[in-house]
Amino acid sequence: MPFALTPERERTFQELLTRYPTKMALTIPLLQLCQEQHGWISEEVMLFVAERLDLSAAHVKGVVTFYTLFNQHPVGKHQVWVCKTLPCALRGAYDVLHQCEKKLGIKAGETTSNGQITLRTAECLASCATAPMMQVDKEYFEDLTPERVDEILRRLQES
Repeated sequence: MPFALTPERERTFQELLTRYPTKMALTIPLLQLCQEQHGWISEEVMLFVAERLDLSAAHVKGVVTFYTLFNQHPVGKHQVWVCKTLPCALRGAYDVLHQCEKKLGIKAGETTSNGQITLRTAECLASCATAPMMQVDKEYFEDLTPERVDEILRRLQES
């Protein structure tokens, strides 16, 4: 069955159409809407977006592969991003990453066997002054210690 937006998301899409000057300008917002629904951007979703916005499939794929915010494969219920840019690295980002890998039993880029958590790294999460930090779904956790990482991951695993 081809991908389609839910009625609620279709209404959101129709509203977005009125706020953007061109359909092409809606590429990222529509991809985000689709990812919220589907969890990741499959080839089927890319074709849907291309068709709805009168764009080439190559253009949409270029957007998806350029931005790390788009999941190109299924991911866990929660995504944990560890910032590894220089300010975070200097203040312990790799300790945070290793703590996450140890606690979750996976490496960066992998998902726990129960499908609960995907661990990823990011080039910059824009919180240099409060490094090391990580983002869990849409929430930032800053000035991390190994104990704080354990607490955050424990709560995630219980949810």
